Amino acid sequence: MAGESENTKVAMRVSAVSIFVNLALSLFKLFAGIFAGSGAMLSDAVHSASDVFSTFIVIIGVNISSRESDNEHQYGHDRLECVASIVLAVVLAITGVGIGMSGLEKIFENNYSKLEIPGVLALLAAIVSIIVKEWMYWYTRGAARKINSGALLADAWHHRSDALSSVGAFIGIGGARMGFPILDPIASVVICLFILKAAYEVFKDAVDKMVDKSCDLETEEKIRDLICRQQGVIRVDELRTRLFGAKMYVDVEIAADGERPLRETHAIAENVHDCIEREFPMVKHCMVHVNPADEEYYRH
Repeated sequence: MAGESENTKVAMRVSAVSIFVNLALSLFKLFAGIFAGSGAMLSDAVHSASDVFSTFIVIIGVNISSRESDNEHQYGHDRLECVASIVLAVVLAITGVGIGMSGLEKIFENNYSKLEIPGVLALLAAIVSIIVKEWMYWYTRGAARKINSGALLADAWHHRSDALSSVGAFIGIGGARMGFPILDPIASVVICLFILKAAYEVFKDAVDKMVDKSCDLETEEKIRDLICRQQGVIRVDELRTRLFGAKMYVDVEIAADGERPLRETHAIAENVHDCIEREFPMVKHCMVHVNPADEEYYRH
């Protein structure tokens, strides 16, 4: 439980930094978008503002998922973090569609001469946003991998999508200032596509963890190899894994000498159980079943 408490502290610390940075950045981009007359920068400001909302969702999801098991939720609340990730994906998608529709409306108006040429402040805001949001992506991603948090990783991708959208804004604003005002609303559409892609990836990852998807083959092979190295284990008959929120469940059937006393085979199973949970911290629970090895196996 101490580990889960520490993970929550890490998530809260990262989320606090994220809220502060996004608030400051969204206000700066909003100011730049209004006074420099850039629709792309205003769209980017809305994207950054949505990051603040998404971070609050992460805080709620991480706190709820870290609660201890109770009578109504005997396997814990880990999957609620996946729910937070799905909400984040929906918020991302709605934000992206809104930005894209705004850009398309300006494009289909087919009156580019009325489009305002963005000021240099919008260009500066785009550069600052790219640098800050890319740093936030790596900072949040590192913390997410450290504590294996799907919601925090989703928030990291939210930062990356914001950085990419700022790249699109920079290109659009720069092109508009060079005499191609249509590039500013086109940049909004490009930003929309980046956001929708990030939303899809976050949504898919969360759904995989909610439908008991197996862990990757490399991890399963490492678990199988670890089991086979334990004393008393003759072979692994079956190994099944499933993702449960940010955690993993393992069910394994091993073969042992059927002539050994029950206490000895139980000790073998206990050892396998303990070594799996020790070597793979993301494993929340491991179930080990022992089968008697057949006589034919020994003759080989």
